[in-house]
Amino acid sequence: MSNAVADAPSTFSRGLDGIIAGQSSICYIDGQKGELVYRGINIDELATTSSFEEVVYLLWHARLPKKEELLKLQKDLSANRSLPEPVMTFLKSLPKKANPMDALRTVVSLLGLYDEEARENSIEANWRKALRLVARFPTIVANFHTLRMNGDYIKPDPSLGHSANFLYMMNGVEPGEMASKTFDCALVLHADHEFNASTFSARVTAATLSDIYSAMTSAVGTLKGPLHGGANENVMEMLLAIKTLTNVESHLQTMFADKKKVPGFGHRVYKVEDPRAKHLRKLSKILGETIGNLKWYEMSEKIEEIVRREKNLVPNVDFYSASTYHYLGIPTDLFTPIFAVSRIAGWTAHVMEQYSDNRLIRPISEYTGLREAHFVPVEQR
Repeated sequence: MSNAVADAPSTFSRGLDGIIAGQSSICYIDGQKGELVYRGINIDELATTSSFEEVVYLLWHARLPKKEELLKLQKDLSANRSLPEPVMTFLKSLPKKANPMDALRTVVSLLGLYDEEARENSIEANWRKALRLVARFPTIVANFHTLRMNGDYIKPDPSLGHSANFLYMMNGVEPGEMASKTFDCALVLHADHEFNASTFSARVTAATLSDIYSAMTSAVGTLKGPLHGGANENVMEMLLAIKTLTNVESHLQTMFADKKKVPGFGHRVYKVEDPRAKHLRKLSKILGETIGNLKWYEMSEKIEEIVRREKNLVPNVDFYSASTYHYLGIPTDLFTPIFAVSRIAGWTAHVMEQYSDNRLIRPISEYTGLREAHFVPVEQR
């Protein structure tokens, strides 16, 4: 018997549920209390007081930036937003009906071919590549959208912050302060979430000492799966199908009768309400009031009331993010790519942490196949 088998845990956990797969100082979750903490700072503080750029710095460097450090990060992100010309040429060639996550995954992989430091795996080079990735994810998503809509794209505006610039590239109009702050807060809330599926896949790839572009491609591909990303898209599709507040009760009762899950409720980790949900609930309401259309918020609130009553389930981060993004004018099929626009901060932080103290991630399986089979010549089969 090999050492790998001899040293293996004696119990099997489906989906690695409850298994500690590594150590990290980046993010902490208490599912029983409903707490989410980045580098020791509770998400409630960060959601109400910080900017996404500050959170990026915090996740990367384990502390909040000083003023000059924040200004440098903002300047560096702004300077690295544009995509290499060959990548833009490729982006223009994509089918207009391409899945946005397929487009993002492919372009992220392509970026590695046009980065002169792609094969350089030093700490310094990887930080520079991480910065370029965070800066360019919004450009990829926004440019893909405008190209498919009208065949053109909008160049980044260096005078705008990270969040405001994304909204500007989406529609060519500088967003208002409320829209910018709302989107920035949404990015803060989604920036990291411990060893979730996409983060873990990025760390597994990095653990082979593959390059950071390969790790990010793994992460995007994992996020595409409907059991990880995409739940807020399903929430918005449900809201659009219900159409009006008066239809909510009957629609949900039909879903219950058909034993269909209501998207946006329940979580693998949280046993109480997802701490991010309360902030997005508030943002959805504020945006609805600002534009004079509370319909989607009120429908969401009614759905929450019924699901709590009937199923004793509470919203997760995806539920109110759907109406929030819809109020911002973001197309439903871009909800998951926008998740990546935020989570790239956490993904890169985790990959750098993996590189800093690396060990190949190689679990074992519990074999359930035959043990005494024998080869039979083809003539006798």
